[in-house]
Amino acid sequence: MQTDDNIGLITGNPRKAINKLAFPTIFSMLLMFLNNLIDSFWVAGLNADALAALGFISPLYLVIIGLGNGVGAGANSLISRYVGAGRFEDANNAVIHSIILALIVSIIVLIVGIFFLDDLIILLGASGVKTYCLNYGQIIFLLNIVFLLPNLTASIFRAEGNVARATNPLILTAILNMIIDPILIYTLNLGIFGAGLATVIASLAGYIWMLYWIGIKKDTFFSYSFSHYKRKLNIYREILVVSLPAATEEIIFALVAIILNYLIMTTAGVMEVASFTITRRLITIAFIPCMAIGIATITVSGVAYGARNWPNFNETIKYSTLMSLIITVLICAVFYFLAYPICDIFNFQAGNINLINRSAEILQLLVFYNILIPFGATAAYTYQGVGSGFKSLTLTVLRELVLSMAFAYLMGIILNMGVFGVYLGAIIGMNIGSIIGFVFIWIFNMKFKRQAI
Repeated sequence: MQTDDNIGLITGNPRKAINKLAFPTIFSMLLMFLNNLIDSFWVAGLNADALAALGFISPLYLVIIGLGNGVGAGANSLISRYVGAGRFEDANNAVIHSIILALIVSIIVLIVGIFFLDDLIILLGASGVKTYCLNYGQIIFLLNIVFLLPNLTASIFRAEGNVARATNPLILTAILNMIIDPILIYTLNLGIFGAGLATVIASLAGYIWMLYWIGIKKDTFFSYSFSHYKRKLNIYREILVVSLPAATEEIIFALVAIILNYLIMTTAGVMEVASFTITRRLITIAFIPCMAIGIATITVSGVAYGARNWPNFNETIKYSTLMSLIITVLICAVFYFLAYPICDIFNFQAGNINLINRSAEILQLLVFYNILIPFGATAAYTYQGVGSGFKSLTLTVLRELVLSMAFAYLMGIILNMGVFGVYLGAIIGMNIGSIIGFVFIWIFNMKFKRQAI
């Protein structure tokens, strides 16, 4: 374990810590999600069925990413609390425990991909584009390890305050994917399989860079040698208490996309799903600040909670919410007023003006889906930071499924408002759930104040 000034950063001023951790992460995540847009851009040039298949299979890809993020969130939370309490040996031991958990998860995902991917695609309602889904999805499932380990390692780097090493490999991954996507899809004529292969190759390249720091340069704060491993069931439990709910939350996000695809397919057909695929990837960009600042909040709130430092904990909640809200509103405003020229980017390959115009119409409506998410996101990530993963999960289920999807089904299907009702219901439910989540974390904050003083 190397001496590292970054530890001083995450134990000091919360605003400085969040800024240092979050803003580089926002940049790297923007590039990562730009990858999704690039995939849509190039796949759209194949045909509308291929683009729809990408929309159907993407939730499964997000589940894999979510599993890696889940284990990473659990590791980040526990390591940060150990650092805040000055228990550095336990923190290092937690690093090794989290790697073992990630390897176990990877094996499970591999088994699912080998034996159940066909059934999952049919279950998603994508039997009509099954071949495209398999071409993209098989390589993602078989080589899922190249997504799980980089996400976990980035979380560990964040827990030690080293944001550059957490983000730079992700930036490399994004840039490399942009370069090789058209080469594999069109030059080598691999089609949608090439898009999946490009994603795997790019992610592997980013992880190799991480391995250079860990195994060759060996200048990370924590040691990744298994000689530091002392099996403690309590450490596994503490990681899983956050990891399982966090991973489940990511799965819920994917499930929401699946349900929306189903409701949209039911009320408007496959072309609407194709249009929504473009729009959903765009509105995800507006959620990136919440995600990046939220990931920073896990670390900073975890350190403050471990140190029983209420002023820092309180400042973390207020500042992360404010910054997320400001940036989200600005992005949503840009998307609303520039919806048509933004969506028209995809017309270069698709050549379908109706698809593009419909995507712009959906985008102008769904920007309101994101407006109040900063309140709910702050609550969820803070609960993860203090080790209350199941409270975070409960709020996410309430926001995403119980309210958002229930309202979407109610208005779109039961009230027979069609696809507009699906979108409007999702917006109403999401915003109500976000406010409820923030009320709960603020009550927790006040209780912690009384305990810490």
